[in-house]
Amino acid sequence: MYDGLPTPGRNDECWCGSGKKYKKCHLDFDERLEALYEAGEEVPPRDLLKTAADIEGIKRSAEVNAGVLDYVAERIAPGTTTEQIDQWVHDYTVEHGAIPAPLNYEGFPKSVCTSINEVVCHGIPDADETLAAGDIVNVDCSTIKDGYFSDSSRMFCIGEVSPEAADLVRVTKEAVEVGLAAVKPWGHLGDIGAAVNAYAQEHGYTVVREFGGHGIGLEFHEDPFVSFVSEPGTGCVLVPGLCFTIEPMINAGAQEIDMSDPNGWTVRTADRSLTAQWEVQLVITEDGYELLSW
Repeated sequence: MYDGLPTPGRNDECWCGSGKKYKKCHLDFDERLEALYEAGEEVPPRDLLKTAADIEGIKRSAEVNAGVLDYVAERIAPGTTTEQIDQWVHDYTVEHGAIPAPLNYEGFPKSVCTSINEVVCHGIPDADETLAAGDIVNVDCSTIKDGYFSDSSRMFCIGEVSPEAADLVRVTKEAVEVGLAAVKPWGHLGDIGAAVNAYAQEHGYTVVREFGGHGIGLEFHEDPFVSFVSEPGTGCVLVPGLCFTIEPMINAGAQEIDMSDPNGWTVRTADRSLTAQWEVQLVITEDGYELLSW
């Protein structure tokens, strides 16, 4: 096969763990993958495709992840420090038998990312950082439960925000929905990014190029990289079982970013314009997709 992975015999048990014979399970599926590869398409290796058991495991993780964000939503307000948000996330996650994925990931010191106003991503919670009315903040939560990874983020408007900030937050969420509408099994990953970028530009916004979505499930970050400035008809084939995030970072100003923060993590808009991000996690199915975390 194209991916170099073992291929069962026709009467052997299928590689997906279904217990069925290969010829009655994934034989036709694998032949379709091989034909796409031979036609020059970018086809994900089969070890990136999530089995039914994997998807159930990811859902258990995602239940905690979404629960954390619901918990934050009930409590976040003017006067909340980002350190408090981190403590909420950590405690809720651990109490539900899971692990905050960001904690100590490549040296990241906290359990969640909190990115305020001009911070594009990877804001580090801090006891001295207090949310004020008018702020917009992204809370990016990632969870490990029983070895399975989930990931999603939400924007929160603190108190009454400016019409400009509210519009950016709204359009960014709508851009994710537009991206989801572009998901077509056996289509292309580039269709999603192209739809997101077009929608953002229609509203006068720009999309960050350097960061995007990613595969996820058995690891925190897997292939493929999900660009939101891609071209339609390009990129990885959206094969059923492929699990990834849609998480565009959309700027009110220019798309350039500033990665010079000495902490090595926090990314800002270069022109210090407002930025927003929403993130969902999904898996491709035979007839569309299933949302796993939001």
